Amino acid sequence: METSDFNLLIKFLASIPGIKEPVSHGIYAHKKWWVKIIVDIDAPLAWNIVQELGHILNYISLDERLPTIFYPVSPPPYMNGGPRDFLSWVIENTDGDFMPNDAKEWLESRMPNPIDNTQSWIE
Repeated sequence: METSDFNLLIKFLASIPGIKEPVSHGIYAHKKWWVKIIVDIDAPLAWNIVQELGHILNYISLDERLPTIFYPVSPPPYMNGGPRDFLSWVIENTDGDFMPNDAKEWLESRMPNPIDNTQSWIE
């Protein structure tokens, strides 16, 4: 797996209103990967974004879940500061055969469309 394998997923995530750039990523052993995003907690759609990503990536189906985990991460708040500056969200895969573009396709087909239009999130 190469950095270029993340391009479409990162471009898609960056187009979501309320996601701050840059979107970072990395690769573990056995083709497992992660992507880290920051959701602007002051954005009107902040919790909608977290809810959509959490639903699709963690709990799309009771019987057949995606091989992904979406969760918050933070350094110690008492040493660094609050969520406005230090809260991030990570997407990890749990199956080496599930590639970043697979995640992008699942997200794109289930999230508001067009993704970058805030009105489509409200309707």
